[in-house]
Amino acid sequence: MAAEKLGKRIRKFREERELSLEDLSRACNLSVPFLEELEESSVYPSIGPLQKIARAMNIRLGTFMDDVAVADPIICREQAKNADLVTHKAAGQAAANEFFSLGKGKNDRNMEPFFVTLNPEQEEDRKLSSHEGEEFILVSSGSMLLVYGDETYTLETGDTVYYNSIVPHYAGAAGGKPATIHAVIYYPR
Repeated sequence: MAAEKLGKRIRKFREERELSLEDLSRACNLSVPFLEELEESSVYPSIGPLQKIARAMNIRLGTFMDDVAVADPIICREQAKNADLVTHKAAGQAAANEFFSLGKGKNDRNMEPFFVTLNPEQEEDRKLSSHEGEEFILVSSGSMLLVYGDETYTLETGDTVYYNSIVPHYAGAAGGKPATIHAVIYYPR
C-alpha cells in the first residue's frame, strides 16, 4: 500500500468521525503538522504513531491497511509477500522498513501479524517508540538490533523476542545489512 493511500484512508476515517486535525492531535498526542504530513504526503510512520491514531479513532490498526474483507482462514502465500508491501519512511528518506500484513482482510482480528524487511539505518535515525500492547518477533534472516528501555540486544536468525511494547523500544537491522522478521503485535482496544 502506498503511503498516499494510507494518508487518504486515515483522513477518510477522521472525517467520518467528524474529527478535526486538532481533535485527533489531542486524542492521540501527535502534532498537527505530523498528522497533516501523514494525510497529505508520502510519509509512512512506524507502527507506534499508527496505533495511537487507530486507538484515538477507536478502530483496529489494520483497518488502515485493509481494502476488502476475506472469509477465514486467511492464507498468505510466499509469492504474494512482495505484491503489497507497505514502506515505512519519512519524507525524502530511503525506506527504513517494508511491511507486509499477514492478516490483511481479516477484519475481526485482535493481532497484527507482519513480515518485515528491516533496512539498515543511521544511528541518529533510530527512534524509540512506545505503545500499549505486546509484540512477538522471530528473526527470519540476518541480525536484528533491539533497544528495549535502557538495554540493547542483538538477535540472530531463528531468535525470538516477546515484550511489553509500553516500554520504549526500537527494532532495526543490525550489522549494516538488511534483516527480515515475522512480527505479531497485539494491543488492547
